[in-house]
Amino acid sequence: MTDRRDFLKTTAVAASAVALATTGTAFASSASYAGVVYTKDQPGQWAKKVGSHAPEVTVEGGKASLITKHPMSEEHYIVRHTVVLADGTVVGGKTFTPADKPESSFALPAGYKGKVYATSFCNKHDFWLTEFTV
Repeated sequence: MTDRRDFLKTTAVAASAVALATTGTAFASSASYAGVVYTKDQPGQWAKKVGSHAPEVTVEGGKASLITKHPMSEEHYIVRHTVVLADGTVVGGKTFTPADKPESSFALPAGYKGKVYATSFCNKHDFWLTEFTV
């Protein structure tokens, strides 16, 4: 199971970096990512899953906190959260087990202003993104 988690963690970070490096526009709205990255506005085939898969973000005191309101079981769970700056810099990530709550917090760089991307990866319902600005 450790190898699978390492693979998923690496894949999620790589997908974030590649996607963010493409253009200055929000990549989830690009037709070229349809069926790969899902958002509240573009949930694709997972329209009924938005509330339990798109990460909810709060920012307070230079810290971004993510919650994915998703039940966790051995068969179906949130694998990972990742936070990435607009330039592709990975702020941090947290990998979960089915026994964990899908909640995480990451310190943003001091004085950072701009777009930030929060991701949530579900083992059954793919890669979800929430864009926010600080």
